[in-house]
Amino acid sequence: MTRAPEGGPYEWWQRGVELLERGDPAAAAVLLERTVAAESGSASGWEALGRASYDAGQIQRAAEAFTRLVEIAPDSHYGHFALGLSLTRLDRFERGVEHLAMASTMRPEQPEYADRLRQARATLRARREAAASADQDD
Repeated sequence: MTRAPEGGPYEWWQRGVELLERGDPAAAAVLLERTVAAESGSASGWEALGRASYDAGQIQRAAEAFTRLVEIAPDSHYGHFALGLSLTRLDRFERGVEHLAMASTMRPEQPEYADRLRQARATLRARREAAASADQDD
């Protein structure tokens, strides 16, 4: 059985963010999971857990964390952006485009938001066109 780290949720969050910034997202995610388990309403905890999970390649977990973030803080442009990215990585482009569009609308001055939205829409359009073409060939 593993022993609980010293401190409380805020200290765990701080150390988790430090680990994330130092390039150890998997270790950060462990501490951040404890943070959100103790403080389930912490938007900053869910955001950091989503970032750590995404960077650690745990895209499904990242999508879950970012979903919780936008539930808690629907005005989080970054939450919508990160959820959109996660969903597109999970091949859920329609839902991903919705969140990328929300982020881009909330922060039109963020060029990365608009770029990722454009890319996701282009992928979705290409897939629809390919499906329509395949249907015509049948």
